[in-house]
Amino acid sequence: MAAIPLSDETPTTETPVVNLTLILVNTLVYIIGVTAPGLLLPGAHSYDEVVFKLGLVPALIVAGQSLYTLITSMFLHGGLVHLLGNMLYLYIFGDNIENAMGRLRYLIFYLLSGLGATMFHIASIMFMPSRALANAALEQGVSPWLVPAIGASGAISGVLGAYMVYFPYAEIRVVTLWGFIPFFLQLPAFAYIAFWFIYQLALGLTTALTGVTAGVAFWAHVGGFLTGMALAPLMVDKRRLARIYLGYRLRGLLPF
Repeated sequence: MAAIPLSDETPTTETPVVNLTLILVNTLVYIIGVTAPGLLLPGAHSYDEVVFKLGLVPALIVAGQSLYTLITSMFLHGGLVHLLGNMLYLYIFGDNIENAMGRLRYLIFYLLSGLGATMFHIASIMFMPSRALANAALEQGVSPWLVPAIGASGAISGVLGAYMVYFPYAEIRVVTLWGFIPFFLQLPAFAYIAFWFIYQLALGLTTALTGVTAGVAFWAHVGGFLTGMALAPLMVDKRRLARIYLGYRLRGLLPF
């Protein structure tokens, strides 16, 4: 039973320019890729061509080729639902991380989290048992080494990791379905994000053991999250965060 975040109660003190720009760029890249792929990749006649050229192919990265896809792959998405889901998470959680880090640090953090996610994804294939690797190839019709990895979710997982570090007690409003009946809940960030991470880890372990991927790079999510948690203390602007915490205390939004 998935819980979809709707909003958080963590206010920001400035316009999240970088976060909004990332959302805009991801959205425009998808729209252009689907409607006019030749504008993204000269000579391309379909979005699939764009994905295979600008998506991250693990075998090529290991061989030191097409290294530009370490960045370009972060701005491609496999479909409208994939895009909207990622942008929803980025919209809800990213503004607060930009507020705590500042614009330049946040942009660097976002890209580094995406790179960390990629490294975990490649490592997950590298250490996958041969039987699971064969099952994955059978499921996808091609070796996982040759399947392009795309999406902003690795970088956004890093944003969730930083949110867990900075704002564990923030309240997150979510909706979940019981059958066709929606239930609206309010959960502390540490509970919601911890459950999300455990879910990704469990599916990642299942993929590693069985080779059943469901077309999702779960280890990229795990890796992005851990990278984000590790970078959060290093990338934070302490004066910014101190001012944010002071404002939250004055509003009664912190339990301490």
